[in-house]
This record gives sequence, C-alpha cells and structure tokens, in this order.
Amino acid sequence: MALLESIKIPLGTQMPAFQLKDPSGRRYSGDELYGERGLLLVFTCNHCPYAQAVWPRIIRLGSYAKGMKVGAVAINPNINPDFPDDSPEKMILAIKELGISFPYLVDEDQSVARAFKAQCTPDVYLFNKNKELVYHGRIDDNWREEDSVTREELKETMNNMAAGLPIEKKQFPSMGCSIKWRG
Repeated sequence: MALLESIKIPLGTQMPAFQLKDPSGRRYSGDELYGERGLLLVFTCNHCPYAQAVWPRIIRLGSYAKGMKVGAVAINPNINPDFPDDSPEKMILAIKELGISFPYLVDEDQSVARAFKAQCTPDVYLFNKNKELVYHGRIDDNWREEDSVTREELKETMNNMAAGLPIEKKQFPSMGCSIKWRG
C-alpha cells in the first residue's frame, strides 16, 4: 500500500462530465447526481485501510449532504484483477453491509479518476451549484480515530456553501492508498 496525498487542484475548476455504471449496471451521469446546491464526490474503494476507516463518515456526510440539497456519489477507480476486494461483486456487498445510501459507481477504465486528477482513496471533492470545485481535501483532521477529530473541514465547507458564506481557501490534502492504475 503506497500512501499518497491528493494533489492541489485550483478552486473554481469545473467538474468534468462523466457517465458511469453502478455494480448492478445502472448508468448515472454526473449531471443526474447533482443536487440543487452541488455534489459531494469521493473516489474510494473497499480494500484500502484509509478508505475503510472513513467509510462511516462518508456515508453520514452523504446523508447530511442530501439534507442540504447536495448530491453524493462514491466512485471506485480500483477495478483491477490484482485487487479482488474492489471488484463490482464486492462493491455490491459493501453497499449492503455498510448501508451506502447514494450511488457507488464503477470506474472500469479509470478515465473518470484521470479526468478528476484523483490520486488516492479516499480523494474528496465538493462542487457548488455551478459545478465549480469549492473543496478538495481531507474529511476531517484525524482519519485514523474519529473520536479524536477536532475539525470537520468537509462538513464546515458544506455548511458554508449551503449558507452562501465564504469557503476556507486553506485546505489540507486527503491521504490514502494510491489508486491502483492499470497500464
């Protein structure tokens, strides 16, 4: 497992258009996933210990986002025969076992992860209603121990975005396992 951080992407960057299927074959477009106020998008997977540690938070934040009229989606770019725990079949199990209430999509050819310049799992993005990047960073200040979190930067940003308040420009990168790039 190679530890990486997300790279700096300029705030205001437009969300790339995409279409992906969930592990059952239903197709979604980025536009369709959007809420009235924006979209929370997380590149993640099943096997990475960093992703596993924050899945409960991602799920809660996805529900929280929905209440704020912000859509939520998780995208798995690790469809790689060397990582069978990230297969679509295992994604179906994770959706059921974890109670994921928003789409968890398969980036089979990794083109969407490349378009977003995703680096790690999890790699977190928040776009406003104009499809402009307003947040690209960590979920909070302690990925390892949720009980020790003192600052929930992603949630704070969602609250500010929904209230029309300024967004903090200083953002800390997400970190996790490297995306398992093929070819």
